[in-house]
Amino acid sequence: MQVDRSCVVSSAWCACLLLLFSTLSTRVTGVGGTHQSIPPSVVKLWASAFGGEMKSISAKYSGSQLLQKKYKEFERAVRVEEIDGLRLVKRLAEDMEEMFHKKAQAMKRLVEAAEEAHLQHEEDPNLQYEYFNAVLINEVDEEGNSVELGGEFILQPNDHFNNLSVNLSLSVVQVPTNMYNKGIKWKPDEHGVIAFDCRNRKWYIQAATSPKDVVILVDVSGSMKGLRLTIARQTVSSILDTLGDDDFFNIIAYNEELHYVEPCLNGTLVQADVTNKDHFREHLDKLFAQGIGMLDIALTEAFNLLSDFNETGRGSECSQAIMLVTDGAVDTYDAIFAKYNWPDRKVRIFPYLIGRESAFADNLKWMACANKGYFTQISTLADVQENVMEYLHVLSRPKVIDQEHDTVWTEAYIDSTLPQAQKLDDGQGPVLMTTVAMPVFSTKNETRNRGILLGVVGTDVPVSELLKTIPKYKLGIHGYAFAITNNGYILTHPDLRPLYGDGKKRRKPNYSSVDLSEVEWEDKDDTLRNAMVNRKTGTFSMEVKKSVDKGKRVLVLHNDYYYTDIKGTPFSLGVALSRGHGKFFFRGNVTVEEGLHDLEHPDVALADEWTYCNTDEHPEHRYLSQIEAIKLYLSGYEPHLQCDKELIQEVLFDAVVTAPLEAYWTSLVLNKSENSDKGVEIAYLGTRTGLSRINLFVVPDELTNQDFLTAEDKEGVFNADHFPLWYKRAAEQVPGTFVYSLPFNTGSENKSVVLASTAIQLLDERKSPIAAAVGIQMKLEFFQKKFWTASRQCAALDGKCSISCDDENINCYLIDNNGFVLVAEDYTLTGKFFGEAEGAVMSKLLQMGSFKRVTLYDYQALCWVYSESSDSGHTLLDPYFAFFSAMKWILTELVIFLVEFNLYSWWHSDLTAKAQRMGRTMQVPCDTEYPAFISERTIKENTGNLDCDGCIKSFVIQQIPSSNLFMVVVDNKCDCSMFEPITMDPIEIMYNESLKCERLKMQKDRRRPDTCHPFHPEENSMECGGAVGLTPSLTATLICVLLALLPR
Repeated sequence: MQVDRSCVVSSAWCACLLLLFSTLSTRVTGVGGTHQSIPPSVVKLWASAFGGEMKSISAKYSGSQLLQKKYKEFERAVRVEEIDGLRLVKRLAEDMEEMFHKKAQAMKRLVEAAEEAHLQHEEDPNLQYEYFNAVLINEVDEEGNSVELGGEFILQPNDHFNNLSVNLSLSVVQVPTNMYNKGIKWKPDEHGVIAFDCRNRKWYIQAATSPKDVVILVDVSGSMKGLRLTIARQTVSSILDTLGDDDFFNIIAYNEELHYVEPCLNGTLVQADVTNKDHFREHLDKLFAQGIGMLDIALTEAFNLLSDFNETGRGSECSQAIMLVTDGAVDTYDAIFAKYNWPDRKVRIFPYLIGRESAFADNLKWMACANKGYFTQISTLADVQENVMEYLHVLSRPKVIDQEHDTVWTEAYIDSTLPQAQKLDDGQGPVLMTTVAMPVFSTKNETRNRGILLGVVGTDVPVSELLKTIPKYKLGIHGYAFAITNNGYILTHPDLRPLYGDGKKRRKPNYSSVDLSEVEWEDKDDTLRNAMVNRKTGTFSMEVKKSVDKGKRVLVLHNDYYYTDIKGTPFSLGVALSRGHGKFFFRGNVTVEEGLHDLEHPDVALADEWTYCNTDEHPEHRYLSQIEAIKLYLSGYEPHLQCDKELIQEVLFDAVVTAPLEAYWTSLVLNKSENSDKGVEIAYLGTRTGLSRINLFVVPDELTNQDFLTAEDKEGVFNADHFPLWYKRAAEQVPGTFVYSLPFNTGSENKSVVLASTAIQLLDERKSPIAAAVGIQMKLEFFQKKFWTASRQCAALDGKCSISCDDENINCYLIDNNGFVLVAEDYTLTGKFFGEAEGAVMSKLLQMGSFKRVTLYDYQALCWVYSESSDSGHTLLDPYFAFFSAMKWILTELVIFLVEFNLYSWWHSDLTAKAQRMGRTMQVPCDTEYPAFISERTIKENTGNLDCDGCIKSFVIQQIPSSNLFMVVVDNKCDCSMFEPITMDPIEIMYNESLKCERLKMQKDRRRPDTCHPFHPEENSMECGGAVGLTPSLTATLICVLLALLPR
């Protein structure tokens, strides 16, 4: 209910009526007692007094009225244009296509050079090599001499390798994985191990092989107990490592019966994305060995599964394979192969013989050779990875024979770029990137039918390079560009959050397979996603709820989406523009001389991550600032410097229009009496071209929050994919009003500040573009003091107020339009959500419509769970435990072939029993739902009563004029603890088993790669592996003899 107590009579009568009203309404009888009535007119008086003073201070120190006037003066000289989103996205796609094409061409030249070098190479047995240890190069001993195998290895910074120190004439080799690269100094991890293996990387696997459907059969008969089952699990896990987003798989365990490792997925295959592979890995630990192995029924099931799934059209529709992990086969099962696989042999068989026994090696090798596969034997855990990798070379044969150098692009993944971290000096290491790769073949005629893959050439493309091609100033304040892969996974999107933890340095488990539907979740039917996956060009519109300020606030916008494909890649590009001011752009015009004069002022800065000029292309430009590059470009003396002419023209215009603010702010600084208590600390300005100006009213050391407007304040500065938070929020306020907020990243009391910002519109029309935003930073203490002073005012003639915020019977709050407390008598409530302090009142405000709840979803969340796991640190830190473990391992190895499963199983369980009882909490991917709250603009004031177990609690809410703030005055005499607090805590979305199963089975639209090389008629399938390590060791044999001679 709205109450208007405004008087239309003389001031004297108004004061008398107000006094009479206050007297009559001080106490009213309620249910079960009395309560104090809060006069809405008094609250309105307080709100008007506070709002008027804060607007006066904010407008004065920000210079908002001066800046608005200056843009008005140029109104006739500017041209407003509506942005053609479809034309814009096509142009951006062409720019990205050109950049990607250059990378691909560079790969092609490297591939051609490598293949030519191999073709011309002749073996010289007399050639002498000098070797260095890549870990020890340039290392010296205490006497200053090179350590053994170290030596001097000249490394020099090279611009082509991001200034990394390299040697272009010498190479290093990583043993035993035969990975060659330019000479750099290798550094082991914290355990002294160089674990990198390029063959495990997706760019290598995707370039070397074609997409594939794979069924993994795991023998869980009784003979697989102990170490064999452990090796089998690791083998399956390593096979999963070699599968990518374009592959499909399932795992079936068998003895006398079939056991799908995930029973929910009986009779189908699933995409080999990170989430699905991790899900299956968890189930591998549940396998146990018992019974008799019936391989015939397992093979039959696998062939039928591959055939049926292929007919659905949902798989790779390319290569097919059965991976057989077993300790033996009593037959060759040629009848099954004749029925299901011959004569075409479209399904390859890859047997992995587990253990040292060789009795069944011939049968398994025959299966491989008869079905274009490859046989390997895995005796120890150390053999797993190397042997698993063999199948990749077999699958690459058709591609090699066809001499098809397919260019592949990976999904986005995170890697470390140490040179950039050193250059930026900000500790930044992990960087999101994609890799372009191409296979290298043997082109010798004599080896043609063997299909020899020499390797893969790849180069990384940081996603930041893609963002540099995007003109952020053309996308508007809330607009953004994004790209996805052929599987619908995000390549780049401002809402992708791949890292977490302190400093954002830890990778989320499934960050590389975040689907577009998980960030643009309002598109329930996947209309936008599916159109982009299918490489269409078009438009789409929907209302979106964008969470900002660390998920605590929400902006409700209506976005128009424009999308097209990026030719020559598996990617599609999209652009989102918000309706209203986000669809318009304006062009100003000033002379170069005027613009440069005002651009070179010391208070001017340009957005670090925006590309005004491309300073990365030529080495001589790489250390130029953007302003220096602009000056050089405009001088005309540097023809090789590529710049955005349109953006430069607009930034020069903004520099000229905003220049008078510098003198204005300076005059305020000189007049110290204007800001005697130093409550206002900073004035700041940002324009649509990324230009910013900052003025300090206090010396830097006296700033309450020194992170604001610095690189540490990620949301407060212009970024590659977003405008500052204060700019975005100001743009959604009513023109001429200020948005006040308490930054959530300020945290501690000594950093408590309030920001006040307002947008500057170019025109008075509703569709006017936002030209700039200005604001101030003030001390929270200063801001709160103004509030309490205003709340002591009253209109009584005798000066005796009927009510005051100092009264013990009422609580006064100042909250913003998202419900966060800026001022409260209890200082600990500052920055908290109002519903936590006054749950009953917040519930009533929601019920009355003064605020509304907006439900948001986070499909990239992490939730804490309790997990039982071994304590690896225990074995490393306890020398006795480590020694005991080592001795057990040695003795076990000596007699492993005799009592392999019994001895190992007994000792393994003994060693891990203690560890398994230990547990820890860990973060795992999950989906969450959480609320945000937003005020209803049309409701300026409201009153309400609450029945708290017979006691009536009243309150008044009044909007603060020219702001996003509300004053809430609450009667505190009633105990309303029976009302639960309203929090903003996220709630994990729990899925029952049936729904979990449906989610696993659900397969969204995807587009297959354009090329496929499943088999080739000239392929030499007789190179199908061999039994290795089949002879028992001499030591083990002697132990057996000694044991046999011992008296019984």
